[in-house]
Amino acid sequence: MKGLRDVFYIAEKELRSYFVSPIAYVVLTGYTVLTGWFFFNLLMQFNRMVNMYQMFRRQDIVTQMNLNEMVMTPLLYNMTIVLLLMIPLITMRLFAEEKKLRTEELLLTSPVSINGVVLGKYLAGLVFFLLMLALTAIYPYILFVYSNPHPELGPILAGYLGLFFLGAAFIAVGLFASSVTENQIVAAVICFVTLLLFFIVGWPAESVGTTGGKVLEYLSLIEHFTDFSKGLIDSRHVVYFLSFILFALFITKRSVESMRWR
Repeated sequence: MKGLRDVFYIAEKELRSYFVSPIAYVVLTGYTVLTGWFFFNLLMQFNRMVNMYQMFRRQDIVTQMNLNEMVMTPLLYNMTIVLLLMIPLITMRLFAEEKKLRTEELLLTSPVSINGVVLGKYLAGLVFFLLMLALTAIYPYILFVYSNPHPELGPILAGYLGLFFLGAAFIAVGLFASSVTENQIVAAVICFVTLLLFFIVGWPAESVGTTGGKVLEYLSLIEHFTDFSKGLIDSRHVVYFLSFILFALFITKRSVESMRWR
């Protein structure tokens, strides 16, 4: 129980520090504005296509047009791109700020274990990310209230679950990046480059042969997100994300432990 209390104590401390600085409000506002703009454009494009086919009296095509496929799925993909930019901003300070302020010694010599420190900071980032996701729930809500027929709820929930796993993996990488430097900008760049690499690693899959292509596709974070965005929940993708997160947290713990010997 003490270990769990330590995790929550560290998480609460980090969450408070988020909201006493401008970074939380800048990230939340920026994420909401960007995703809102994407949603607006996708919805306007959908409406234009509906009006065009209705004008040509092609009601058969209109009835086949799907809000999930034409609005929500592209929106979820666009949200992953925005997360590539935003996650480094919310994770860059988690350990780097401790190093810059020279408070890491107090943290590492406190009664809180290394596991508690790492998990607490990770939990803080995860809670902040959940708040970001909660703000975007207004978009499917608008579709359910004002559209007829309504979109399907199942694929939307699956897509958000995939987005949660993807964001959780991003935060784990950002936490590690923050643990290896005292410069927050450097931490953000390391996080962004690493995430971008895992984002695009599957692109040349068709050019490197069958075996190499499968390996690259398996390593790609976005490849594992794709089925979620289509409403499919596959245990293989869940295992991949959990393994990715645990590995990133493990090397973060090793990185933090090495501070004691410097």
